[in-house]
Amino acid sequence: MSDATTPQAPSAPADAERRAPAAFYSPETYRTEESIGYLMRRIVTAVGQSVENRMCEPGSPTYPQWVPLYKLHVGAATTVAELARACELDTGAMTRLLDRLEAKGLCRRVRSLEDRRVVNIELTDEGRAAAKEVPYVLSRVQNEHLAGFSTEEWEQLKGYLRRILDNAQALAARGDKND
Repeated sequence: MSDATTPQAPSAPADAERRAPAAFYSPETYRTEESIGYLMRRIVTAVGQSVENRMCEPGSPTYPQWVPLYKLHVGAATTVAELARACELDTGAMTRLLDRLEAKGLCRRVRSLEDRRVVNIELTDEGRAAAKEVPYVLSRVQNEHLAGFSTEEWEQLKGYLRRILDNAQALAARGDKND
């Protein structure tokens, strides 16, 4: 939600400009602790641990299990295949994750009456109650991790992260390999 008064990150360069890789890293001076992948991974891990510490009682879903639980709750998916795509997991990993959620009594799989190959997923009452907590905890945890950021800095950070994601998706679409 932005308007004319909300500062934005600088626009992404045109596609032609984007093709040339940046020259921020070199093999001679590369330091893992300064790489964007390492820094982003550390942030994701810290946020995940904070969420898990706030949401997880013995037997409740773990942080990785909250994502599909919440996506089911908001209607982002209704089948195993849709949920796997929405969570960016392969169907085998999703099946194992659903096995654990089902064992905890948070969801159930129901074979489609129209197409026996399709397996729908339904949240149980316990699953719906647990999923309702997700946005409250995630909002609190993310705000804590953004302490000291101005609204402008927050908007810029999101813009920069989206640009990195756009670059990653463009590379994947082209099938780029290490040349």
